[in-house]
Formats: sequence, structure tokens, C-alpha cells
Amino acid sequence: MKNTTERNVQGFNGLGIAPKLLQILAELEYLTPTPIQVQAIPASLERKDLVGIAQTGTGKTLAFGIPMLQLLAIHKGTGLVILPTRELALQVDENLKQIGAKIGLRTSVLIGGEPINRQLRALKTKPHIIIATPGRLIDHAERRSVDLSSVKILVLDEADMMLDMGFLPQIKSILKLVPRERQTMLFSATMPSQIVKIAADYMSLPTRIEVAPAGTSAENVEQEIFVIDKESKFDYLKKILSETKGSVLIFMRTKHSVKGLTRKISQIGFSAAEIHSNRSLDQRRSALEGFKMGKYRILIATDIAARGIDVKEIELVINFDLPEKSGDYVHRIGRTARAGKSGKAISFVMPSQIKNLREIEKLINKTIKTDKTPAELSALMQASGSESARGGARMSITKRNGVIRRSFSAPKKSRGVSAQNRPSNPIQKTMTDREKFRRSISGGGR
Repeated sequence: MKNTTERNVQGFNGLGIAPKLLQILAELEYLTPTPIQVQAIPASLERKDLVGIAQTGTGKTLAFGIPMLQLLAIHKGTGLVILPTRELALQVDENLKQIGAKIGLRTSVLIGGEPINRQLRALKTKPHIIIATPGRLIDHAERRSVDLSSVKILVLDEADMMLDMGFLPQIKSILKLVPRERQTMLFSATMPSQIVKIAADYMSLPTRIEVAPAGTSAENVEQEIFVIDKESKFDYLKKILSETKGSVLIFMRTKHSVKGLTRKISQIGFSAAEIHSNRSLDQRRSALEGFKMGKYRILIATDIAARGIDVKEIELVINFDLPEKSGDYVHRIGRTARAGKSGKAISFVMPSQIKNLREIEKLINKTIKTDKTPAELSALMQASGSESARGGARMSITKRNGVIRRSFSAPKKSRGVSAQNRPSNPIQKTMTDREKFRRSISGGGR
């Protein structure tokens, strides 16, 4: 896999973008490209396969969207963007339409939770770009309502999350359905071995673009850890929310926990909305739109449901529950400090989860600020090991006169229900008004 070199570019003018698209970017006040855009756009316009390593909020959509619009205006074919969740698909569609509206761009979004007849009608318009989740795209392929033989540009966005969600079989099926002669771009915040294998097996000498080492957290996020027991979490949360004036995104592991916390927070006077797999697509859209517009100051979500959240002004991310996978920590805190702005992330870590904390720190190559000393953390790790030997007894730690004390109590029974989300689908063939579309981007003429 080839690596790109740094480019010294001021504005979008030196990236090879067509005049009409440059004009649209200027009108939308996109003045300075992000690092991923600086490196990815020129390589993409050369029709190279790309593997881009970048966190959320770094401008990946334009990094692949601008070249896709420009290339599809010149060459026959269809663009296909695959994403892990409905919300992400809708967000990408919104971003692409913002750029492409003035040049006659047609898109089709194929996701679960929507009537399939509406999607069938959209596919009949022969969209230039299809945005889909893996499951729904496979559904359409099986019913022969989408033709993947015309795909010239394929984008796999948030690839690591798609693997975490178990979509590897669907991704492999899609890669076998699209033509071999195509351009493929893959974007991911982390670089697990399975993604390396996908790049080796299904891409042609891909250029690797890395704006930050794989797995690293966003630079502008101030990170902090509170080591507390489960019973103290809500009291800590109330204090933090009362001291925070801006918007807050809270992550939890299960949809049932999200529902319960949303109810409790609303009861104490905070405006809060929830996003999880039990909510309909319209309910999730309404919650997200209300959060964006300020109707709700607090949004509580599970990992999967929150991947489409692209809100520029999130002041604080709270990991009420530590994620099951270390890589999800990177994705979670990437919801704040977007587009070069600063933000903060606070995580509640139970004493038994110190080992999980160490795994996160190893992944991001950073020691996170905590309310415990190194000696206290070491004692907690030792105690959590003893906890297993004691049949799951809960451990608490106190410090008096410089002496760390550990005590154990019988565990409380709890129920845990894992949140599952099932995604969706799409794709179609050639364009009817292609010449008009091509001329609109190139500024006329051949």
C-alpha cells in the first residue's frame, strides 16, 4: 500500500477541482480544505484506489464526494457509497446534495426502516449516486431492483464500524457484485487486520492516506476519566450537566439503559431525546433534528444509532457506559471537536473496568487524565482481579491519610440486553441527462 506525501495547498484551488464545483464550494463558504481533503481529492481525481485513515468529523464526505461528482460527470457509470447506519446514510446524502443540487445531482438512499416502494421509485430515476447500508442493498440486489453492473466508483465509509456490526459477509457479497474495473475508496478511523485484508483482496494498489495514526483520538478533544461505582454515575452526571451550558451527547451500551436514563434526566428538568434501535426512523430523525436545532440540549444514544450524528456544536460527550470495544471510544469522542473545533469527553469507568481503560489508552497512545493517582489505579486493577475470585463481589475503594482501602460487597443482579441494529441497501445504472450533468460541472464545452 503506497503512502501519500504532504501537500502544501491554500484553499481548494490547487486540488484539481472543476471550476463549477469550486464556485459552489465558495458560495457555501467552504474555504479551507481539511487535511484528509487535501490528500484524498487529488489522488481520487487521478482515479486511484484509496485507503483513508481519519477520525469522524474530519471532512471525509467531501474528500470522496467532490471527486465522485466530478468523475461521474465525465465518465459513464454510477457512484455507490456504503455506510453502516441509516443516520450516516442520510447525513452523507444531505452533504452530497448540498454540493450537487446546482448541477442536477440525483441520489437514492437505500436504508432499512423506510418503505421499499419509495426506494424502488427513486431507483427508476437512475440516480448518479446511490447511498446505502449493506443489508438493504443486498435486499435490492436479490430482488433485482438494483443493477450494480454500472458502478464505477465505490466508497466504503466507516469500514471498521461495518465490520464491528458484523457486515463483513455483506461487504464481500457487494464487492463481488460490482464490476472489477472500478475505483474503490475505503475510509476508517482504525485499521484492523480485516480491513487490511479487504484492501489487499479487493483493491488495486491502494494509496494509503493517513491524517492521524490509526486509532488515535481527535486532537482537539480534552479527555477525562472518573473512576466511580455504578450507583454513583447518575449523581456525577447531574452535577456535570448542571455545570455544562452547551449540548451534550451521552453514550450508553443498551437501548433499555438509554430509555431509562432519558426518562430520569427529563424528570429533573433537562430537555433530552433518545436514539436507539427501538425507535422508528422518523423518531430518530426527529430526535436528531431537535438536537441540532436546540430543542433538546441532551441526546442519549447507543453506539450504533449514534454513528450518523453530525452536529457541529457538541460541547461535551459523556461515556456513561464505557464501550465494549476500544475502537468505539475513538468513534464516540469524535462526535465533539468536529471540523477543527475543540470539545471535551468525560468517561465513567467502574473499578472493574480499569483494564478496559488501559486498552483504550494503548489504542489511542495516550494516558487519559483521571481523578485517581497511578497507585490508586493499580490498586483498583488488583482489586478487580480479586473480585473475580470472590464470585463477582462489588469492590469500592477509599483513601484516608494516604492509605488506599478496598472493601467488597455482594453483587446486585442486573439485566443486560445488547442493542442490535439491522441496516439496509441500494444501486442502479446509467444517467439520462449525463451530458447536461457533465457540462454543468465542467462549466460547459467538452
